[in-house]
Amino acid sequence: MRIALYPGTFDPITMGHIDIIRRASALVDRLVIGVAINRDKGPLFTLEERVAMIEAECVALAEQTGIEIIAHPFENLLIDCARDVDATLIVRGLRAVSDFEYEFQMVGMNRALDDSVETVFLMAEARHQAIASKLVKEIARLNGDVSKFVTAPVRDALVKRFSDA
Repeated sequence: MRIALYPGTFDPITMGHIDIIRRASALVDRLVIGVAINRDKGPLFTLEERVAMIEAECVALAEQTGIEIIAHPFENLLIDCARDVDATLIVRGLRAVSDFEYEFQMVGMNRALDDSVETVFLMAEARHQAIASKLVKEIARLNGDVSKFVTAPVRDALVKRFSDA
């Protein structure tokens, strides 16, 4: 069974993330969405909220692709998370050349830690390349329309979060 890990903070999950999840699903038998517990980033949504959003968004994708897609919170090293879920492949999405420099360093470090785990880069579709969770949150915070960047349930969660603030 080919198992891949697609890690990120997903704060919140965007159409760009969903695009990568859909395309990665064609490559593996099981896709684990590694939801990072990155306290340094100060996420807008709690871990539980981010996991619930991912699970809700992936139900239809799992049915369409016929593979298991699960959300898995983690706070350890990425390579240790890959081992924890038996992944032999790490999937990373790239939006721009600037992403590649950071990702290139990460691959080198991960390969030094465990060379049995490969990393595959998937380029975001052109219409999703500008989408970044950080920018989506900023637009939502300023009452802008984020419906081109996230699904309706995620948009509603953003609106609610900022109206409650």
